[in-house]
Amino acid sequence: MKMISLIAAFLVLGGCMKVSDMAEGTREQLRDVGILDHSHTQRSASWRLQPDSSIYIAQGHFVPPGNAYPRPNVVAEEAFKGFVEYFPLVRRAPDPAGLDEALNQATAAGAHYLLYTRFAAADDRIGSFDELNDQRAVDRLGVDTSVIQLMLIETGSHYLVDTARIRSRGGLLNIYDATPQVLLGPPLRDYARSLIGLSR
Repeated sequence: MKMISLIAAFLVLGGCMKVSDMAEGTREQLRDVGILDHSHTQRSASWRLQPDSSIYIAQGHFVPPGNAYPRPNVVAEEAFKGFVEYFPLVRRAPDPAGLDEALNQATAAGAHYLLYTRFAAADDRIGSFDELNDQRAVDRLGVDTSVIQLMLIETGSHYLVDTARIRSRGGLLNIYDATPQVLLGPPLRDYARSLIGLSR
């Protein structure tokens, strides 16, 4: 009788929710409690772009405070990887540039929009025994965090279309040998999806 009750309960629950929805809900719960990587994006507008929009991606010279030393152009590189899947006409600046310089580069490239990025903060915590042996600082144990800022600017009018702030936190499952740069890819891809009106 117990077996029949369990099967009936499973069928009722299965009818209410798809397995993929249950899996996504579980992932969200694990992100919230810090087991998996987590990110939160704040946008100033809900602007949508056409998929054939030409976008030029550049990163500022700013070096984030904290104990991380990311590659100079890492945000632009990760943004390009996320955007190229949704926007075929996307290009990336080869090196960090100031805002005026990036706008000039975007205009010269014939881009409709400039996505100007900045690594605002990064904290590369100790996440492995090797790092602990090197740094000998128990108070530095923990998960990595990062904050990046984005400005989407129309190149013709220099109109600020959107701004966004993405705050990311590493998860305990990915703590070993991870860095703040590793946290950038998924939220930047999600931002690209949101610009063409796709949900996660």
